Amino acid sequence: MTDIDPDDVKAMRKEGSLRDFLRMQIAEGQARKQPAKPAPPTPHPGHVPGAWPTGSRPPSRIAATPPGAWAAALERDRDGTQAGTTCECPGCLTPSQEGPTP
Repeated sequence: MTDIDPDDVKAMRKEGSLRDFLRMQIAEGQARKQPAKPAPPTPHPGHVPGAWPTGSRPPSRIAATPPGAWAAALERDRDGTQAGTTCECPGCLTPSQEGPTP
């Protein structure tokens, strides 16, 4: 029932069913507004929840750096060979570049 005449409203008021009718109309309207729930995605065959994908493994540990690697990298950074530039100013020279002290 979509069309309501004023006579219908008067009759429902006399019977006391107007409130129930209006609540039913509101419920039907809300039910039409709600979108349908999407279908759950289909699981991939062989999928195990919480497990690593087939053919993969956890990352391996980082290899230990050899002794002196950090010092050598710092030396390369200071003398400019790391970046491909060199600086000749006295403040930037490393002890190996300065040579013997007089």
